[in-house]
Amino acid sequence: MKQTVKLLLLFISIITFAQENTYSDLELQQKLDSIKAEGNLLFSYENASWISGDLISKNKKLKNNISDYLTYKTSDTVKTIFLNENRDLVLAEYSFKNNQKKPVKEISNPRKLNENESNLKNIRSAVISQLSNPQYEVGVPQGYSLNLIIIPFNENYKIYLIPGTSQSGVIPFGNDYLFVADKEGKIISNQKFHSRLIPAFTMGENGSFMTSSTHSHLRTSPLISATDICTFKLYAPLTKLEEFSIYSPALGTYMKYNYKKDMIEKTEKP
Repeated sequence: MKQTVKLLLLFISIITFAQENTYSDLELQQKLDSIKAEGNLLFSYENASWISGDLISKNKKLKNNISDYLTYKTSDTVKTIFLNENRDLVLAEYSFKNNQKKPVKEISNPRKLNENESNLKNIRSAVISQLSNPQYEVGVPQGYSLNLIIIPFNENYKIYLIPGTSQSGVIPFGNDYLFVADKEGKIISNQKFHSRLIPAFTMGENGSFMTSSTHSHLRTSPLISATDICTFKLYAPLTKLEEFSIYSPALGTYMKYNYKKDMIEKTEKP
């Protein structure tokens, strides 16, 4: 009898989960549009961070005096700033618009952090100090890194962790996280989009270029993620790939993203 009750409860929970993850075409499109917008926002942050990092590494005068960096958005501009060893001065600042590959403005005169920058610095430090908590299961496989992106969210902050690598021919999907922290930097919620790192190798063993990439999502993450889109937009231009797809076990379907068209479409096959 107990076994029958357990099976019945399991069946009910499966049905409930399936119902919760059933969307009308309009609902699905609205969700995908929102995810794409968030992915493009993440990309604008990381694009600025990447280019600024390359520029500061070529600055012989400053590169050895840098301890940390922050990237944030103000109006229509994304800025990356580099801090001194004491983290109380901005040594360099790069401003970007429209995801350009070159900054529209560069400043290398030392200055104090403004109120927003000081707040972001404190939020970053507070969040990082909590990430070692085993409950969050944050890890970094050898050969990879985790990049932190802070985005204001109502009265709180969204903190994304997305993987990075200097390895060529690899797109580092997976091992990505979303935390929400309050205005003091205390984590109040967290989400893991993938169960592990899922490196997509863009070249075959015979040296041929791969033309497609597909991976699967957790049932708790039924849709393509903003982190997927950001990661692909960063690394795909270094490869021959133009699109990737994910399989959603929760919805029983594939979703494909093309970075040149900036379009997500639902498909039956990858």
